[in-house]
Amino acid sequence: MKHFIDLADWSSDALHQLIDDALRLKAEWQNGGNPPYLQSKVLAMVFQKPSLRTRVSFDVGMQHFGGHAIMLGPDEIGLGKRESIADIARVLSGYAQGIMARVFDHDHLLQLARWSRVPVINGLSDEQHPCQAMADILTLREHFGRVSGLRITFVGDGNNVAASLGQAAGHFGAHFSIATPPGYALPEAMLDKIGALMQTHGGSLRMFHDPAEAIADADCVYTDTWVSMGQEVEAATRRQAFTHYQVNVDLMRRAPAHAVVLHDLPAYRGYEITDEVADGAQSLIFQQAENRLHAQKAILLKLLL
Repeated sequence: MKHFIDLADWSSDALHQLIDDALRLKAEWQNGGNPPYLQSKVLAMVFQKPSLRTRVSFDVGMQHFGGHAIMLGPDEIGLGKRESIADIARVLSGYAQGIMARVFDHDHLLQLARWSRVPVINGLSDEQHPCQAMADILTLREHFGRVSGLRITFVGDGNNVAASLGQAAGHFGAHFSIATPPGYALPEAMLDKIGALMQTHGGSLRMFHDPAEAIADADCVYTDTWVSMGQEVEAATRRQAFTHYQVNVDLMRRAPAHAVVLHDLPAYRGYEITDEVADGAQSLIFQQAENRLHAQKAILLKLLL
């Protein structure tokens, strides 16, 4: 059975096909709607973390296909607390044709997948955010007409979003740079994964501490929150460490004029990004947010049809 938990579990060819499918499904929707590919099928959505884009995009995607989505928050389930993950997976497998989970601990997803009889989709974990990365690739493909050879630079924390973005860049033949303060780099194991993909597909991996140097040749400048959910006690320390990593007008002047700006949202404006950039001519942030829907529809169709 195929799950969508880690981009490393998928071949590059399969991910390319998902992007092609997303483009087709998006055009199909815009030209009158998608057929009811998943009529009467149900997606169980398990949430440990609050959500806007993940919850709405998966729910709407299932509706576009004639299916249904059920939202299960932490009060309903208590993943691994009120009831074991193994029991939850086996019960949901009897009701739904797929499970999407947005969790803190990545291992919870692996446990769900181990015990589930239906596909499990990673809606976000502390280690990875693969659905977001696919929406990012879709957005770049639409804007530039290609992804191979593009230079994608992430500015900020070496977090789950950066991890999946780096993997996606590797799969699609792009170059990936990341600028982080000392002590906030991606884990070595993830850097090894990304590096291996780059060697296979002709991309490159570069690491910086100076964001201006990192974006000097960037086609895309990407940032994310400095304080992820679960890191609130570190907020003051993190904001101090990331002071010089704000994506603002002055920083963007150091990038090529054609460079675009991405952010997975929610954006903490005035911290990692300014209003002038988020709402400026180089920003693709809201196209990117919309593309969560279309990228995930391709994933749903692949796994649930």
